Amino acid sequence: CPAWRSSPACRPPRMMRAPSPEQRRELGEFIRARREKLTPGGIGLPAAGRRRTPGLRREEVAQLAGFSTTWYTWLEQGRDVSVSAPALARLAAALRLGRAERAYLFDLAGRHDPDPGDAAPAAPPDALDSVHAITCPAYLLDRSFTALSWNAAARHLFVGWLDQEGPANLLRFIFATPGARRFICDWESRARRVAAEFRAATRLHLEDPPIRDVIADLHRASPEFARFWAEHAVLGREGGERTFQHPTDGFLRYRQVSFALDGAPEMKLTMLLPI
Repeated sequence: CPAWRSSPACRPPRMMRAPSPEQRRELGEFIRARREKLTPGGIGLPAAGRRRTPGLRREEVAQLAGFSTTWYTWLEQGRDVSVSAPALARLAAALRLGRAERAYLFDLAGRHDPDPGDAAPAAPPDALDSVHAITCPAYLLDRSFTALSWNAAARHLFVGWLDQEGPANLLRFIFATPGARRFICDWESRARRVAAEFRAATRLHLEDPPIRDVIADLHRASPEFARFWAEHAVLGREGGERTFQHPTDGFLRYRQVSFALDGAPEMKLTMLLPI
């Protein structure tokens, strides 16, 4: 076996999926381009006279990332080599990758990022304000499905959720607020779907304290949530008809649409259009 295979970088990694040949080529071209944009002085290395090529040498990046030069060269060449998530994290640090660049690196390599930045990103102020410019019920959810902002129409519609003081978590409303079962038509079907959407949305952040707390609290508070969560269903957050039995307005029908935010794709803007 070549000596480089004993490196921790080459141990069997946790994979999302095996990268395609095109993705391996793109990965190699990407890290080469990033290497060529760095300078020795910019990362604290001494300048060693004139260089024939721009940026850092391969052996310099390999040393910074804890790789062998041979293995790093193969990675740049787009060869079918295996790389672990911790090794990719060291490479991202060595190349001084920003958040979007780091996410791109991990996506190309087909790995879960062990530390994707990872306090939850703050909502852009314009996004919080934009909710109030919408005339139909609208609200902005973070990745724990807690509402960050909502307009007056949403406050009026969602009795027991958005008209209350304190954190406004959608799952806690659905599963732990008694009035939700009367308010949401076809409650069981909707609740099961939201649990599956939550699992899909939080797949990379299950160790985040806010998300872990929501899951633990709902296991204690709701046998239905525990049952739905154990089904391991995964669904994307999609639109469609939503019906409610409002305590003062009676039966209401809406068409739900959701959008990811530029610069904060884990947050979702949801609008309910009257039908």
